[in-house]
Amino acid sequence: MDLRNVKWRKSSYTGSNGGNCVELAEVAGSVVAVRDSKDPDGPVLLLTRTALRTAVQTVRDAH
Repeated sequence: MDLRNVKWRKSSYTGSNGGNCVELAEVAGSVVAVRDSKDPDGPVLLLTRTALRTAVQTVRDAH
């Protein structure tokens, strides 16, 4: 999948210090791309919106 022209946005939890954060991009219908903002040319996860919600909730529940 070609992701060169997608519009990435940083997580709303990103601070001004450039710390650990992710960027998201809507790529097709219910598919969301997720990447490390510090490594924009690195690996990208492609998840459905449902899978992304489940992953976020799982991390929240673990804390």
